[in-house]
Amino acid sequence: MEAYFHSVVLDDDKCIGCTNCIKRCPTQAIRVKDGKAMILKERCIDCGECIRTCPQGAKKSITDPIEKIHDYKFKIALIAPSVLGQFDDNTPPGKIISALKIIGFDDVFEVARGADLSTFYTKQLLKKKTERPLISSSCPAVVRLIQARFPDLIDHLITLQSPMEISAALAREKALKNNSDLSDDEIGVFFISPCPAKVTSISNPVGSKESRVTGVLSISAIYPIIIHNLDKATDDEAEVYASSTGIGWAKPNGEVIALGIKNYLSVDGIENAISVLDTIENDKLGHIDFIEITSCPNGCVGGPLNVENKYIARRRIRYLSEKYDALSKNKRPTSAITNTPTTIDDFLFTEPIEKRDFDILGKNMIESMNLMEKAEEIFQQLPDDIDCGACGAPTCKALAEDIALGRAHIDDCIIRLKDKLKMDSKI
Repeated sequence: MEAYFHSVVLDDDKCIGCTNCIKRCPTQAIRVKDGKAMILKERCIDCGECIRTCPQGAKKSITDPIEKIHDYKFKIALIAPSVLGQFDDNTPPGKIISALKIIGFDDVFEVARGADLSTFYTKQLLKKKTERPLISSSCPAVVRLIQARFPDLIDHLITLQSPMEISAALAREKALKNNSDLSDDEIGVFFISPCPAKVTSISNPVGSKESRVTGVLSISAIYPIIIHNLDKATDDEAEVYASSTGIGWAKPNGEVIALGIKNYLSVDGIENAISVLDTIENDKLGHIDFIEITSCPNGCVGGPLNVENKYIARRRIRYLSEKYDALSKNKRPTSAITNTPTTIDDFLFTEPIEKRDFDILGKNMIESMNLMEKAEEIFQQLPDDIDCGACGAPTCKALAEDIALGRAHIDDCIIRLKDKLKMDSKI
């Protein structure tokens, strides 16, 4: 398998081997061995569920340090709508933008712009594509999940770049247009992210050969820096693009509300996502037109790299959506894409979405079949589907596969070992 960057990593010093994470991982990518967790990189989709679950803070996301922005002549901050949800009602978006410029950014570009364009072009795809239901491709963790666990549903994905990527392309175009002395490689575009999946998607883009984003700063890292500079910031409303529908993408239902359709499902949380994808795979939701799926509970405001409570942030996003909805009716263009000279072809995927085979145990099909047969034989020797997790694997089947691959021993099964010791003591 090709080299693949993962944002989610383990801090060995903090891990106590408690096994909380192994049960919550949607792709069974975590094991506990010798008192420490380990992440199976070939299975990880960087959803961040283990970051959310770990009571010791032993799982973390690798993001860029703020100092990296100074490697570029012109620095752009892409702010996700969820960024606005981290602050109270007395902190208008204009002050957040001003604070980011004080920090060192030359321009701030709201991803709400990309969300509005994504909405516009998704409506076109809904008219053209025949697969039903169509599935949003805006959440990279969900796209990776489909590649790994539900590859038969790949054709159901919307083949459109994410709002982050659309915004990055527009922000670069704007910078080049307004600064004739700039070259594209002198522009640094930094996404301020609520989740590790976005970090991974920049290094390993799906649907394109490369990302237009230079780096990612976590909301949790830049939030205190913004707070420190708010006193010096001014509220320049003229700098704010924010649209009601674009901001609303940060919360559940945001994408489908923007689309204005009735025949939809909106799903948030990785376990709920898996349940619905299972149902689609069983051909039970063909009557639904569109499904919005986010891996984080409560949508992007529930991302593990946020700082605010997800319910409070969700209320803040609702407040801002209502505020800018009122403004748009009086002061702003009726169309969020007015004067935006683009077509859908500018943002469609240019590369196919490939299946990621992590269920194949061996290096080739023959070896894999032999290992699967061996794993099944081992599985029959284990207790009947107890799935207690005490062995450090999420399920008995996963343990059997680990034993077949040589990374575990059958005596790692505590229950089987106890039964064996009891039998030995009676002899």
